[in-house]
Amino acid sequence: MPDGPSAGEPIDTLMKSTRDLLRPEEIVREATRDIIKDEIRRHIERTLEEDPQLAHDLKDSVRQLLEARAMEYAALIRVGTCTARLGMATVPPNIRAALTKDIVDLISRELGNIVEKSL
Repeated sequence: MPDGPSAGEPIDTLMKSTRDLLRPEEIVREATRDIIKDEIRRHIERTLEEDPQLAHDLKDSVRQLLEARAMEYAALIRVGTCTARLGMATVPPNIRAALTKDIVDLISRELGNIVEKSL
């Protein structure tokens, strides 16, 4: 019977991972962090309840930020599209046809993957 490092390897791995999960200082640190975050959240919620205008302004600002991010992503997509079109316009027609086919195949595959993952 082998008596080397691999003899009790699965059990050693299990014991080590169990010890790591039960490290009390880490558990206490995480619990304390969660308690502090909850208290800060409650304080912020009370402040917003006491000042409805501030709550409204915050919601409006967050909405504007999300809209700005969406516009930024849309602009980046448009720049990428224009860059791809520019690249395609600079290659000879016979290569352009092959590239167009490869790009369409790639996009079709990726869209299929996205749809498959979302189901």
